[in-house]
Amino acid sequence: MAKVYVFFANGFEDVEALIPIDVLRRGGVNVVTVSTTGNPIVESAHGVGIQTDALFEDCDFSDADLLMLPGGMPGASNLYAHEGVCQALLAQQEKGRKIAAICASPAVVLAPLGILDGKKATCYPGFEEALYEADYTGDLVTVDGNVTTGEGPAAAFPYAYEILAQLVNKQTSDQIAEGMRFKHLMA
Repeated sequence: MAKVYVFFANGFEDVEALIPIDVLRRGGVNVVTVSTTGNPIVESAHGVGIQTDALFEDCDFSDADLLMLPGGMPGASNLYAHEGVCQALLAQQEKGRKIAAICASPAVVLAPLGILDGKKATCYPGFEEALYEADYTGDLVTVDGNVTTGEGPAAAFPYAYEILAQLVNKQTSDQIAEGMRFKHLMA
């Protein structure tokens, strides 16, 4: 079973965190939500408190198939300010393992760390100038090698289904999308 760690910082975008978690868990992926605040409850950009599964300092990310960053502000900035998150992402990149980020996080976290250098990527419109070493696509979802990026809140479902297809398979991803009526929505 694939294992994903989702990093939560105060100010995260609600749907960009919770939709991928929901979709991945429906698909049988082991998702661990990780607080970077030292408190198991992390507050979203819209004032919703979410109880995480673990505290950052109690985790070992060496078994991660994928590390995921929700977007939102100041959530993305708070993730980048967390030295441990940055080190975990760089170690994941060095191993060639999967990383996913959506909204502001590709520009605010991944780009300054050099993870997007020479890659195609997307992010929330207005943040694309920070992708100076990447090729900005403007697409809802962009995959380049081990990195998957999403544009913003509306991209949360296609972003999640893409990641599920990568970690499990496309058939499972399509079945979950159909069961959640996403395919009907897009018809």
